[in-house]
Amino acid sequence: MVSAIDNGFDTRLDQLNARILRACQECGRDRRSVHLIGVSKTKPAADVIAAHSAGVTDFGENYLQEAIDKVGQLAHLDLTWHYIGNIQSNKTKDIASHFDWVHTVDRAKIGKRLSEQRRSERPLQTLIQVNIDDDPNKGGCQAQELPELVEALASLPNLELRGLMTILSQGSDPRASYESVAQLHRAAGTLLPTAAQRGWNALSMGMSGDMEHAIAAGATHIRIGTALFGQRT
Repeated sequence: MVSAIDNGFDTRLDQLNARILRACQECGRDRRSVHLIGVSKTKPAADVIAAHSAGVTDFGENYLQEAIDKVGQLAHLDLTWHYIGNIQSNKTKDIASHFDWVHTVDRAKIGKRLSEQRRSERPLQTLIQVNIDDDPNKGGCQAQELPELVEALASLPNLELRGLMTILSQGSDPRASYESVAQLHRAAGTLLPTAAQRGWNALSMGMSGDMEHAIAAGATHIRIGTALFGQRT
């Protein structure tokens, strides 16, 4: 693959940062409240190095074996790794071992396995994926299942429950859908004990094409692939 640093990376990063800043200004938010996750799936380690050199510290991966290889290659860098792919039961041990954040927990069984298999002294930062559009082709729990799942995950010792994540279906209205997730996030936070409520502050939503709507609705983590790294081969 061609390295991003040789393919207009600096220009794309400048344009991306300008978009994020403008979106924050338009809704009265502090730019520092929005964290950029570079979605580096299918991209080589060289591209992650280039992005890190430019100031990007957080990277999201969908494909587990590819991600494990990169985590190992880049262990000398101070990177934060986010797992943003579907989770099968046989993947939980590797996710618990190699990642700092997991965005796609949608079942109590998966959360329990992640907690049991986490060996780090630091808890795994955990987001619940919500299927806000009821799309059968997308992962995530249904809105009505959220209270029970929050209660189940909040008691697990090696997970720190941080908030919600969503992936919109094609054709969804991003403005309305992201605001719906934000409302669910506020309601779910009230179910947690007071100490846990303080950490319930993360909303992972928004991608290259709709990040402005996500930021306006309160996204704290936006997952950006194409706008940062360019088109995938």
